[in-house]
Amino acid sequence: MPMTEQATGAHHPQPRPRSGGQSAPVEHVTGAQSLIRSLEEVGADTVFGIPGGAILPAYDPLMDSTRVRHVLVRHEQGAGHAATGYAQATGRVGVCMATSGPGATNLVTPIADAHMDSVPMVAITGQVASKAIGTDAFQEADIVGITMPITKHNFLVTKAEDIPRVIAQAFHIASTGRPGPVLVDIAKDALQARTTFSWPPTMDLPGYRPVTKPHAKQIREAAKLITAAKRPVLYVGGGVIKAGATAELKVLAELTGAPVTTTLMGLGAFPDSHELHVGMPGMHGAVTAVTALQKADLIVALGARFDDRVTGKLDSFAPYAKIVHADIDPAEIGKNRAADVPIVGDAREVLADIVQAVQKEHAEGNRGDYTAWWKDLSRWRETYPLGYDQPGDGSLSPQHVIERIGQLAPEGTIFAAGVGQHQMWAAHFVQYEQPATWLNSGGAGTMGYAVPAAMGAKAGVPDRAVWAIDGDGCFQMTNQELTTCALNNIPIKVAIINNGALGMVRQWQTLFYNQRYSNTVLHSGPGTDAAEKSAGTRVPDFVKLSEAMGCYAIRCEDPADLDKVIEEANSINDRPVVVDFIVHEDAMVWPMVAAGTSNDEIMAARDVRPDFGDNEDD
Repeated sequence: MPMTEQATGAHHPQPRPRSGGQSAPVEHVTGAQSLIRSLEEVGADTVFGIPGGAILPAYDPLMDSTRVRHVLVRHEQGAGHAATGYAQATGRVGVCMATSGPGATNLVTPIADAHMDSVPMVAITGQVASKAIGTDAFQEADIVGITMPITKHNFLVTKAEDIPRVIAQAFHIASTGRPGPVLVDIAKDALQARTTFSWPPTMDLPGYRPVTKPHAKQIREAAKLITAAKRPVLYVGGGVIKAGATAELKVLAELTGAPVTTTLMGLGAFPDSHELHVGMPGMHGAVTAVTALQKADLIVALGARFDDRVTGKLDSFAPYAKIVHADIDPAEIGKNRAADVPIVGDAREVLADIVQAVQKEHAEGNRGDYTAWWKDLSRWRETYPLGYDQPGDGSLSPQHVIERIGQLAPEGTIFAAGVGQHQMWAAHFVQYEQPATWLNSGGAGTMGYAVPAAMGAKAGVPDRAVWAIDGDGCFQMTNQELTTCALNNIPIKVAIINNGALGMVRQWQTLFYNQRYSNTVLHSGPGTDAAEKSAGTRVPDFVKLSEAMGCYAIRCEDPADLDKVIEEANSINDRPVVVDFIVHEDAMVWPMVAAGTSNDEIMAARDVRPDFGDNEDD
């Protein structure tokens, strides 16, 4: 991939080598030893992986390292998502390792996931010996070619002497500019060959110069638009968290008094409880947030990318708004929505400069008056708050379960979610007051993300509580990593929101397919015996399954037991805890904008179209 790709600054850049000039002691080592030494020098302290033939030479010196901890996962997908969870929780580069062929291809999903969500990750794979490359050798796959569209950059290493330089470059590329995954594929004979090791290596990355400092003229134009607007919105994405710019964001919001909406990837960038926060936008966003964007006359997009889940039908999105779009990746600006004021730069520097420019506007007597705007916003917020109904049959409400987990969790708890209804409920009903406390698969929407991502987060931040909010469908994709957690003293907590179905798909079938539930029921099949179902047989029994993997497991079905069960889970910290919450199967996620429709058609609840009480949209 060309080295000219730009990319959002990670808030804790990885230690990286100098660009040469200083001599260093030279050691005679194998390529494999050189690899492990290089990982130590760039500051990697945890690697998630599984050994195999082509990568095996690297595992021998890894055994002797006192600075790099290896966590033996049960599936390479788990290694990749764990590296992502580690990176999202710590701000450092996550590292995963796998062998050639199927080991490497099992990393494709988490690499694509990290690419979509701009997560700094280095994936190291073994490759067949250099002379065998291209011969369809045993366990050969062209992982460089396979991952080229879903990595920020990738490398094929066939010479042992190149390993330190490539590792240094990989960590630098992954963690600077717009973060992203970098693949390093190393031929087995390069790992086995004798070479020399010296550090730091000379970095040579022509054309890779991410722009971090924004252009002063664009900053001034943005400040003028902000102070002249009547209905501005700060549209905040995950780039603000990655840039470590949350303090600057709070200053700008309070300085201007403009409403703030945080995307699914941006939750925690601005405190949910803050009076200026109007919620999350998007297909299942808060009515106030979605409507604020639709009726705004100015949208200031910060580290966000106008993706389809936020915009709905693109040509009807925010028809009255001018756009200020700030992003470190110039490819994002104008990609989906033309920007009136494009700003290329790191979000932290952009926000700091806009604050100064707005202060100057204020000093010159130019101050925005958003009184009428806030009157509308407050009315929408009061009329259409997020909420849910308790089931009439006395069963558990999934929203209530997630809300109580959030309320009873220790301060600073990190939440990782799978994908689907439980993900949206976790976004809505847990309060996120700090950055890096909400981990999810936003862009790729990867089922099976939660458990290994929670594992990676807990490994990276062991003193914080970590809850995985998972669905019974997602849980059955990667739950084997609970064994990894149990054996490696990684005591995460898992809430299975068990409605016996692929919940979000079932919701669509309810709304758009005449309640024809084709292949979304998880607790029964063609051969299921009705008597077994009525007797309460569970296939699988998540409590027994979790216990077999070394976890403490509980089942909760009665709302009266909810708080007691959650508090019991919070009190156990010497092993993983799994709670199987049996919830009502027909609960739905609201609000909702149906796919392919305009955000103007948002439904606050089933058959409830909001009435905004205005006819003037100018």
